[in-house]
Amino acid sequence: MKVAVAGCCHGALDKMYETLELLQRRHNVRPDLLLCCGDFQAVRNEADLRCMAVPAKYRHMQTFYRYYSGEKKAPVLTVFIGGNHEASNHLQELPYGGWVAPNIYYLGYAGVVRFRGVRIGGISGIFKSHDYRKGHFECPPYNQQTIRSAYHVRNIEVFKLKQLKHPIDIFMSHDWPRSIYHYGNKKQLLKMKSFFRQEVESNTLGSPAASELLQHLKPTYWFSAHLHVKFAAFMQHQTNSKEELPKATKFLALDKCLPHRDFLQIIDVEHDPNAGDSLEYDAEWIAVLKATNSLVNVTQTSWNMPENNGLHAKWDYSVTEEAIKEVLEELNHNLKIPCNFTLTAACYDPSKPQKKVEPVHTINPQTTEFCAQFGLTDINNRIQQAKEEGLVRGEHEEEEEEEEMDSTGSAEEPSEYNTDNSGLSSINPDEIMLDEEGGDEDLSTCSVDPSPDHPPDFSASFSDIRIMPDSMAVSSDDAMDSTNEELEKSGVSKQVEEKSLNERPLKRISGDENGNSGIKKIKRRNQAIYAAEDEDKTE
Repeated sequence: MKVAVAGCCHGALDKMYETLELLQRRHNVRPDLLLCCGDFQAVRNEADLRCMAVPAKYRHMQTFYRYYSGEKKAPVLTVFIGGNHEASNHLQELPYGGWVAPNIYYLGYAGVVRFRGVRIGGISGIFKSHDYRKGHFECPPYNQQTIRSAYHVRNIEVFKLKQLKHPIDIFMSHDWPRSIYHYGNKKQLLKMKSFFRQEVESNTLGSPAASELLQHLKPTYWFSAHLHVKFAAFMQHQTNSKEELPKATKFLALDKCLPHRDFLQIIDVEHDPNAGDSLEYDAEWIAVLKATNSLVNVTQTSWNMPENNGLHAKWDYSVTEEAIKEVLEELNHNLKIPCNFTLTAACYDPSKPQKKVEPVHTINPQTTEFCAQFGLTDINNRIQQAKEEGLVRGEHEEEEEEEEMDSTGSAEEPSEYNTDNSGLSSINPDEIMLDEEGGDEDLSTCSVDPSPDHPPDFSASFSDIRIMPDSMAVSSDDAMDSTNEELEKSGVSKQVEEKSLNERPLKRISGDENGNSGIKKIKRRNQAIYAAEDEDKTE
């Protein structure tokens, strides 16, 4: 089975699907599945734009709304996770996952599904230590704090995923697992992104939560995005016993969408030829959701997951084969995910812009149906109840906004991790600074700038798409002189390389002799999109 993997999409669905169609026309390669590793930007209307944590000048409608309205349909089944530049109000409607448009499926805060027998898991958002142990308490309308914390990974999602025992074939995260750079061509990575050096050398680049999952799940493939650079690694896992077979993970991070290179990869994945073509629930994952349902928290209170430390009566929430069998029986052994997509918000109309539309907290029928079927807590319904009881703070309440916390986490509640990857110790010229327009950015400001009805021909700027077999392998650490050279040696069967006509070197901001950049402190790590595009507009 051919699987296409994309990095940060940033709402450019037309470009992404047209690139796949061009690949088919030129090389007769048609993927069976498309995976997107975050920053998908499922923006339906102007209200969604206001819920996306980017400066106002980067809020563009892009093309997702055409797929949401039914004007267009994704030509290939698309499964994605959330990143740190999303219409958080839209994705929040589907905490357990669901369809955001026909043929486009969101995995939820964390999730596992199956396609043609291939088990695919993922976790949405990025790691931030001071929010990691909180519940999912945010709801629209967001304030300056919650518009960001809404996309921060929570410990309950990591805990749920760590209950899985059966092997995972593919796993996705937006930010990289911490330390993964030690298992690939680190020298080449630092050559391309020299501003990562301090964090790489101090081993603080990436998510410690994702690293914990990588060591526990040991998937065959792990895909990420976020840092806007292509990077491959090969991690050999340690075995727990002599009887356990050795496992290894092939890691691949992708760049952002066109006009940048390396945003898309094609790999061959072994699948069950007898399995159907429908996206399916994963029975073990459903059983884990049922087992951990009592742990759902929708408050800002920080708390730790149960562990074997003498403080908890129960700490193992992994499920038995009998529990999995019960799920199968509940579904009559029909695991097919229903195609129950429903419009829950007005779709953007270019002829009737609505710049003053307020975002609202919506209960999605898909989530209601899913929770009712499996006896789960509807997180958004619980938030609504808590809000009515005054336990959840809304934007309308007149409270002084909390100051941005430093990289060590909350002063009152120390993080279980020592460091936080969210604060920049160095400047990435390919990044957006969320506070570059001032700390009091007006969340009501948005720019409606849809793509033209007749987009340009992308054949002239066709990105570097590599078709990679299952035998992809990369040497450890600095053993390689060049990532691309070694990938060729390891069995890359075909590649399409045409440099983008729009590629330009990125401008750097020079600093003083002490290394100070002369700009404001950056509060968020890797909030990058469209840096080159923004440069084009200023020339």
